[in-house]
Amino acid sequence: MTLDLALIWAGLIAVAVLLYVVLDGFDLGLGVLFPFARSPRDRDVMMNTVAPVWDGNETWLVLGGGGLLAAFPLAYSILMPALYLPVLMMLAGLILRGVAFEFRFRARDRGRRFWTQMFAFGSVLAAFAQGLILGGFIQGVQVVDDRFAGGPFDWFTPYTLLVACGLVAGYALLGATWLMLKTTDDLHGDARKWTGISAVATAGLLAAVSVATLVAHPVIGERWGWADGLTGGIDWAVFAPRALIPLLGVAGLAMIFLGSRKGSHGWPFVGALTVFLSGYLGLAISFAPYVVPYVVDFRQGAAPDNALGLMLWGTAFILPTILAYTAWVYWVFRGKMTPETGYH
Repeated sequence: MTLDLALIWAGLIAVAVLLYVVLDGFDLGLGVLFPFARSPRDRDVMMNTVAPVWDGNETWLVLGGGGLLAAFPLAYSILMPALYLPVLMMLAGLILRGVAFEFRFRARDRGRRFWTQMFAFGSVLAAFAQGLILGGFIQGVQVVDDRFAGGPFDWFTPYTLLVACGLVAGYALLGATWLMLKTTDDLHGDARKWTGISAVATAGLLAAVSVATLVAHPVIGERWGWADGLTGGIDWAVFAPRALIPLLGVAGLAMIFLGSRKGSHGWPFVGALTVFLSGYLGLAISFAPYVVPYVVDFRQGAAPDNALGLMLWGTAFILPTILAYTAWVYWVFRGKMTPETGYH
């Protein structure tokens, strides 16, 4: 039996990107919410809830980006020139946020206020840039002879700005529900309020992005059974099984609202994860099997089998190790965070 190495690597990278989005999403969301905290003491607790895990969460970004370069070099060579500027914006935001994370705990007075602002700014910048990257990917890139043939600002459109705003709201939702899970007292109450606001914003922007996608990108609409965007008829045979994916998102929103209303600490976070899973599955339906939308599929863009096989041997050892230490860290630092406890 011969392994389909290109398919295996496409699956590994897809899982790595999903894990990055949901894991680094909630600590980016904390930065988005940082300006709304009542006091420096509350901000200390917010940062301490993610202090043991935030840098480990970014491991999955390295695996996703590095895996794309190694396993699908053709796709990487097309997508990177098309998205260089938002990628650099994202990296700048992540670097600034990481520096601010460490310096804030050691700074005093004016320096502490400065690094607090930089942590929030870096988080928003990284989240917004990731939304621009996602929007630019969804709308597609110009390719001629397996090379990017567009301009440096093709990614900057009203559609990508809408997607970016939606992702920032979604990360804020993940951050707020994470705080509901990890905090107590007044901060928990604030997180509950932020959860409701960000859930409404996420639901509205997600609906707007979905409609805009069907209107602006009819190829995606056809995959979902919508002929000619929203003006044509619906092919129910195509749409009906796919409708389970948005219904999953609705179920996630229901978990958030009902869980918050009943005072649950954990179910809103599960609901937020479910919303993101729904959106990710929707993207998979819209683009599979393409790694460069509608131009290069994962088999065309894959490296030779001997290279994929060699890398798979290393990944078979490294990936379980990463999963094991990630699970162990989350287990060790489980439970509520209070002002009297903290990683720092």
